[in-house]
Amino acid sequence: MNITTNMSLWGLVLQASPLVKAVLVILLLASIASWVVIFAKRRLMKKTVKEMEWFEDRFWSGGNVKDIYEETLRLGDNPRGMPALFKAGYEELRRQRNQGGAEAQDIVPSVQRAMRVVLSRELERLESGLAFLATVGSISPYVGLFGTVWGIMSAFIGLGNVEQASLAMVAPGIAEALIATAMGLFAAIPAVVAYNYFSSRLDFIENRFQTFMEEMAGIVERGVASANPVTRERRARKPEPVEPARTAPEL
Repeated sequence: MNITTNMSLWGLVLQASPLVKAVLVILLLASIASWVVIFAKRRLMKKTVKEMEWFEDRFWSGGNVKDIYEETLRLGDNPRGMPALFKAGYEELRRQRNQGGAEAQDIVPSVQRAMRVVLSRELERLESGLAFLATVGSISPYVGLFGTVWGIMSAFIGLGNVEQASLAMVAPGIAEALIATAMGLFAAIPAVVAYNYFSSRLDFIENRFQTFMEEMAGIVERGVASANPVTRERRARKPEPVEPARTAPEL
């Protein structure tokens, strides 16, 4: 074996044992798949945050809830993110009102339940792929280490079959085995970094969604209460202060 001509990275990979080559292929495929998930998840998170900020600006610019609902319908039959939460809450409110006879204390919980269902679906959609990144980040170093151990073991077994051993004889085998460890880290590090980043962004989005749901429930509760003549008379005596920068829409 010509050691000098085979000490390049590609040469070491080509002369690796079949098992080490299989490990390298698996890690390479895992790395490619994780980068596909990373780019897709980054685009999804960015789009979700952008739509969320747009909708919050529109929602708190005042006006009528029905007008906001009609604008939401222009986004498509199945809007995503915060518009989907609002759509579910408003449609449930409209159903409760159309049924007639619904008690005020039952309307707000129904609206909240409708929004929670959509929230669960949205979080499930946003979380898709994170489990794969966590798996790649956690097991890739061990898969690479397995290939390294196997390659070093094979190198020393071959070294034991010769009478005069030297470092030059075992160096290629050890080097090609260590490539598996490097490949494992190459696949794991981006996956772990991306998982931590997307998890923090998901927590941020979830908190904003939860806050909006509470605010929407408060608006519905005030709107339902204002329909009560006694409550309407009390509000006429002492109107509630409204922040000028956040004007709640009317039901």
